[in-house]
Amino acid sequence: MSSTPPVAAIVDGYSTGNFLPAAFTRLGAQVVHVRSTPEWMTSMLLPNLDDYSADLVFRDEEQIVEQLRSHNVSAVLAGQEPGVPLADRLSELMGTASNGSRLSGARRDKYQMIEVLRAAGLRCADQFKSDDTQELVNWAESHGSYPVVIKPLSSASTDGVFICGDADEVRKAADEVFAARDIFDLPNREVLIQSHLDGEEYIVDTVSHDGHRFVCGVWKYEKTLVNGKNIYDKDVLLPADESPVPELIAYVDEVLKAMNIRFGPTHTEVKMTSEGPALVEIGARLNGDMHPDFHQVCLGHNQVDLIALSYLRPDAFLERHGDRVYTRRQPAVVYNAPSAQEGVVRAIDEDIVREIAALPTVFLPSVKVKPGGRVRRTVDLLTSPLRIFMTGVTQEAILADYDQIQVLKDKVYLV
Repeated sequence: MSSTPPVAAIVDGYSTGNFLPAAFTRLGAQVVHVRSTPEWMTSMLLPNLDDYSADLVFRDEEQIVEQLRSHNVSAVLAGQEPGVPLADRLSELMGTASNGSRLSGARRDKYQMIEVLRAAGLRCADQFKSDDTQELVNWAESHGSYPVVIKPLSSASTDGVFICGDADEVRKAADEVFAARDIFDLPNREVLIQSHLDGEEYIVDTVSHDGHRFVCGVWKYEKTLVNGKNIYDKDVLLPADESPVPELIAYVDEVLKAMNIRFGPTHTEVKMTSEGPALVEIGARLNGDMHPDFHQVCLGHNQVDLIALSYLRPDAFLERHGDRVYTRRQPAVVYNAPSAQEGVVRAIDEDIVREIAALPTVFLPSVKVKPGGRVRRTVDLLTSPLRIFMTGVTQEAILADYDQIQVLKDKVYLV
């Protein structure tokens, strides 16, 4: 048996992708980082390169494959959304576990994504895309039913998402998206418009090996009206046997097949409409609210360690987790606190942070803006300046602490 440790390549290890190197290291592997772009994407938390043995910059396929082979890479995966197409292609070229590149575009482009589902006969939204605002307005008017949803084709974290009740709102929203760059600092050259799906929205997270998936958790989005926009407030962990969880899982299984996602993680958002489950979007990457230690407490596992296990020790993954579903150990909530403040942060009131952290069900408060940074009035997940992981024996105890946090959250930042 070779004593040489396996090597995994993580493409664009931004944001929660920062948790991946430690998970692979815990299983005895080394990790190298691959940048899909020469310049860093500064809208996200950057990878910590101290966690990697090398940082490789993609210039062309031949160059990067040669570098990966020189490092004896045996697994290639995306650390965050922008890295999905390159990870698909490189794993294909390297002959490692791969979802293939045929549907890579559909795994990033929300229009293509829905059309793949439609071709597979799965329930999904009506939609249209265009590079012209008037064409989007015309589609909305001819569609005959408001509200409709305006969004960028390839962004994330509710960036640029608008629910529009009439033609004027469609025009205004489309113009705003066209004028902006997405979360990955790319221009929005086309805009997507979709029929509005009724019902509650849910998260279904999975990790797969060779088509055998483990459902890591199902969370319900609870939303609230903040600063004139309906934004995500709480992600609430549901018991696996609670309705509509089994129906959501069955639908996501079909989505995974349609998208040919057979390896690695997914983070899927689904509406439970009056007609049944319908996809909002699927990302072939881990959950952006992922925190391994928190998930370990409330679920007994976490998505990053499951990812590493699925790539490095697939037999063990399949034996323990293949085609199975999580068990909720105790209630849990991830709260994305909104801000009513606007301005440059002079300081953080550490006493207030400690007061929040001391609440009985608070596992971890994550202060997202450093002194010198800017807080903005919250209009989406990106502008929520405080994320609080909460878990306890009862949901009632969590909600009691949630109410207390309402009193404290706008005292954290001194602007």
